[in-house]
Amino acid sequence: MKYSIAIDLDLPRERVIALFDDPANLVKWQKGLQSFEHVSGTPGEVGATSRLVFQHGKRRMEMIETITRRELPDAFDGTYDMPNVHNVMHNRFIELSPARTRWESDIEFQFSGFMKVIGFLFGSGFPKQSRKFMTAFKAFAEQGVDVRDG
Repeated sequence: MKYSIAIDLDLPRERVIALFDDPANLVKWQKGLQSFEHVSGTPGEVGATSRLVFQHGKRRMEMIETITRRELPDAFDGTYDMPNVHNVMHNRFIELSPARTRWESDIEFQFSGFMKVIGFLFGSGFPKQSRKFMTAFKAFAEQGVDVRDG
């Protein structure tokens, strides 16, 4: 499954990147994120891996992020793997004006095993979840809204 989403932020690209690129901020806009732990490689650089643990109700999800491209402030790409799911994200940050930035993401999910059924049945939920993360990032970046407070 492939899809693209975008959101415009009323902030300079430099500020968007500073907030996006700081791992300490992830819990502030990725609802359910319990931990982000560096595993290998140079943190934040191509080839680095990190473990992300999410809790959504009673469901716990653990995934491994691998940075595949880091050309900030223009682009940041990664893969996110968990059993039977491989997710590829291509992120671009486009300066619309000195005070506005567009964040665009091209996202692909590849499913195997039983997750093929989940992907088929609940596929429309994946773009919605991606949009929620982007919207939460916008609220965090522009207004300081922390998803843990609500």
